[in-house]
Amino acid sequence: MSRFTIQLAAGLLLAPALLAASVAQAHEAGDVIVRVGAAVVDPQESSSNVFVGGANTGLEVGVDSNTQLGITGTFMLTDNIGIGLLAATPFSHDIELKGAGRFASIKHLPPTVTLQYFPMAKSSAWQPYVGAGLNYTMFFSEDLSSNAEGAGFSSLDLDDSWGYALEAGMDYKLTEQVYLNAAVWYADIDTTANFRTAGIPSKVDVEIDPMVYMASIGYKF
Repeated sequence: MSRFTIQLAAGLLLAPALLAASVAQAHEAGDVIVRVGAAVVDPQESSSNVFVGGANTGLEVGVDSNTQLGITGTFMLTDNIGIGLLAATPFSHDIELKGAGRFASIKHLPPTVTLQYFPMAKSSAWQPYVGAGLNYTMFFSEDLSSNAEGAGFSSLDLDDSWGYALEAGMDYKLTEQVYLNAAVWYADIDTTANFRTAGIPSKVDVEIDPMVYMASIGYKF
């Protein structure tokens, strides 16, 4: 058998494998994609006025942004439908009593579950998606500033929140297992901050409603 014949036969045997590699799938049913990166929570807050014992003080509050380690996951139910989960290390925010300086600091965790739709064919390296679902935000470590405590404020407590969430994102396949990802969420987060002012029950309602931005590296299992 000639050398050319051997090379031709080897090429014919390898062709199916090379073709399979060239059309290797991106996301398909049963895949699990885990992504890790930087997540920024940017509150788009609005608040009622602070009420002290039923009296309107005319003061409002503001909430600053924070960046933490974000973790997301997707389980593909079909080639185009997935279940998404957003988690993170605890976010920390300062609360400002507008016109009176820093009022308190808080922490929260915002686990969010969404149903995701991937419109592209599973063979595409680009996998944009949109999703909608439910957010639960748990507040903890509510600490008043020393100035607030000195002014007679005490016993701060924020109600946990349930609300809807919307998302949009994009996965880009670098290798068979590794992806780049960028994503954005909107979360409906409303809470009531209860506290005391010189012993008098006080409260303020806050719509935090943050935009959440995340850039990450993903791995497909």
